[in-house]
Amino acid sequence: MAMAAPTPQERISELTQQIRHHDRLYYQDAAPEITDLQYDQLMAELIDLEKKHPELADDDSPTQRVGGDVVEHLVQVPHQVPMLSIDNTYSREELKAAMQRIEKSLDGSLQDGETVAWVMEYKIDGVAGSIRYENGKLALALTRGNGVVGDDITHNVRTIRDLPLTLQCDNPPNVVELRGEIYMTESDLADLNVRQTEAGGEPFKNTRNVTAGTIRLLDPKIAAERKLRFFCHGNGQIDGLDVHDHMGFLKWVQSVGVPCTPNATPLRSIDEALDTVAKLEVEMPDLPFEVDGIVFKVDSFSQRDELGIRSKSPRWVIAYKFERYEATTRLEAIEVQVGKAGTITPVAYLTPVDIAGTTVSRASLHNVDEIERLDARVGDIVVVEKAGKIIPKVVRVEKHARTEDLPQYEFPTDCPECGEPLSRDEGGVYIRCTNPQCPAQLRQRLVYFGSRAGMDIDGLGEEVVDLLLQKNLVRSFADLYRLDVDTLADLTWPRQRKGKGDEMIDVQFGRKNAENLIAGIEESRTRGLARLLSSISIRHVGPRVAKLITAKFWNLDLLKKATTEEVAAIHEIGDRIAESIVGFVQSETGSATLDDLASVNVVLSEPEPQEPDPDTEELPLAGKNIVATGTLEHYTRDEIKARIEALGGRAAGSVSKKTDFLIAGAKAGSKLTKAESLGVEVLTEAEFRERYETDS
Repeated sequence: MAMAAPTPQERISELTQQIRHHDRLYYQDAAPEITDLQYDQLMAELIDLEKKHPELADDDSPTQRVGGDVVEHLVQVPHQVPMLSIDNTYSREELKAAMQRIEKSLDGSLQDGETVAWVMEYKIDGVAGSIRYENGKLALALTRGNGVVGDDITHNVRTIRDLPLTLQCDNPPNVVELRGEIYMTESDLADLNVRQTEAGGEPFKNTRNVTAGTIRLLDPKIAAERKLRFFCHGNGQIDGLDVHDHMGFLKWVQSVGVPCTPNATPLRSIDEALDTVAKLEVEMPDLPFEVDGIVFKVDSFSQRDELGIRSKSPRWVIAYKFERYEATTRLEAIEVQVGKAGTITPVAYLTPVDIAGTTVSRASLHNVDEIERLDARVGDIVVVEKAGKIIPKVVRVEKHARTEDLPQYEFPTDCPECGEPLSRDEGGVYIRCTNPQCPAQLRQRLVYFGSRAGMDIDGLGEEVVDLLLQKNLVRSFADLYRLDVDTLADLTWPRQRKGKGDEMIDVQFGRKNAENLIAGIEESRTRGLARLLSSISIRHVGPRVAKLITAKFWNLDLLKKATTEEVAAIHEIGDRIAESIVGFVQSETGSATLDDLASVNVVLSEPEPQEPDPDTEELPLAGKNIVATGTLEHYTRDEIKARIEALGGRAAGSVSKKTDFLIAGAKAGSKLTKAESLGVEVLTEAEFRERYETDS
C-alpha cells in the first residue's frame, strides 16, 4: 500500500528542519552535505508552498532569510547596557603590563587561594553588533554606534544564516543580548566580487568595508545575497540565565545554536597568555576570516564586576593588536616543502611585492584544503597580507581578475624528495611523507633539534646542518655527538666572495667555529629526557607534554615499558598523544633512535620524583579539593585553610566541577550559588567540624 503524500503543513515542517540542518552544517560546521543547487531547490520548494499556503508561514521560517521589505531609514535605539570599546596594546611588553595592572586591581578582593583566570579570543576584523533575544526570539539587532545608542539593523541581521531566529533551547532566558562581530569570509568576498564585476560594478576592497556597508543597507534582500556571518564573543543585558563566567557563557551560547569566536582558550596565568601570543605571531593558524589581534578577558563575572568599567572601555579586557599590511601580486608558482614530521606544506611563489617595508616573494598556503578553499591557481592575482609585519599569507584570490581559464592545482601524490607515496592524516587536513628515511625530513628534524626550542645547540643552524649532510657526517641525532673539532675544522663550505657579486668560493669552516659548535653539542648532552623527547620531532609531543610524561616515567627504561593506557591516564595527555609517544618509543625506528643517543652518553632521564609521605594518604581529606566561603565562627580564613591542608586536603579559592565540597559560613554569596548549580556538596561549619574534627 503506497504511503499518503505529506500534507502542505507536514512538508513545510520537513523542509524547514532540513534547511536549518544544512544551514548549520554549512555556516557553523563547514561540512556541507549537499550542493548549493540542491539547497536552492529545497528553499524554492518551501517558498512556493508558503506562497500557496500563507496561513502556514511562520516568522521563524528559513524563507525569512532572503530579506523582507525595504526600510525607509535606520532608526537609532539606546543600548540597555553600554556597548563599550576595548583598550589596545601593540607589543607583548604593553600587554604584560596591562594584564598585571588588571590583576593588581583585584589583589584586595581575591579570597585566599583565588586566582585570576583569563580567556583568549581572536579579534575578528568585522563590524560590532548586539543581537537581542526575548523569550528565545530574535527581537532586535543594533550596531555599536557611539556605545550608548546604535542603529537598528534587525532587518539585515535576520538574513544572517548562522544566527537562529529562535534559540534552540526549551527554557530560553527572558532576555539575552549576544555581543559579537558581524563579518564576511575571504572566499565569500571573492565570489561576491565576481558577481559585482560581472554586473559592471567595482570590486570591494576588503571584507570589513563590505560588511560595514552591507549591514547598514536599507534593502535586506541585498544583505541576504552577500552571506554575512556572526560570531558571539560577549554579552549585554541578561535576564533569566544563570552563568558565572565567560567560558560558561560561551558554552551556553553554542548550545543554543549561535556560533562563538572559534578556539576561545582558557589561560591560567599571564605567562601562559604571553606564550600563546608568541606562538600565534609565528604560527598564525589558517583562518578563513580576517583577524587583527587577540583579546584577553578576565573569565570570572564576579571579578569583572569588581574591576568595573571606565567611560569608554571595561577594565577587565585588553586587546593585543597587530597591524595588517597587504598588497596585490601574481601567484607565479606553487611548490611543496617537506617538514620535520613529514608534513607536506604548499608554498606560494609570488611576483616580489613590497609589504610593510620588506619584499615578499613567498607565502605559505598551509595545506591542500586551503588551496581548494581559495581556489588558488598559478597565474592568479592574489591578495597577500602580513600580520604584525611578520606573517606573509595569501588571504584571497581576486577571481574577478582571472582573464583566462587557468588549470586547478594538482597536489602531488608522491614525496618530492624521496619519491615515496604520500598519505593523508585520518580525519585531518595534513598530507605527509611517511618514509622515516626521507632526507628532507632528516634535515628539518636536525635543524629543529639544534634550535632554541629544541636542544639549544649554539652554532647548529640551517647552513651548518646542510654542510654536515652534504659531507655525509650526520645521518641521525646521535651522529652529532660523534663529531670532533678536527673533522669540522677542515671542512669547506661555499660562501659568497666579498665585493664580487654572486661569485661563490669555498671557505674553510675553521677551528674556532668547530670548537664553538662542539662546545654547544657537549652542553646539550645533559638537557634531560623531557627536553630530548620534545626535540626529536615525535608528533604531538612538545615541551609541556614531555614534562608531564617524564614526571611519571622519568627514565628511558620506564618509558619503554609504559603502556598506552598508562600514559593516557596522565592528566592532560589522553589517547592520541599516548598512542604517538608509545608508538614511537616501541617502534623499531624510535627505539633505535633512543638507544643510539644513549650510546653516545646523552642523558635520557630526569630526577626521580620524591615519594609522597604515606601518612598523608591516610588523612581524611587526602586528595580532596575544598572551598570555604562566608564568615566562619570558629576559624579565620587562614585558619580554615591551614586546617584543610593539615587534614590532607587542598584549600581552593574558587568552585568548579572538581570541588569535592564547599564549607559555607554566614553571608555565603556567589560561591555557594555556583556550588549548588554544579551539584557540589555543601557543608555548614558545624557539619564540617562534626565530620572531620573528631577531637573538638
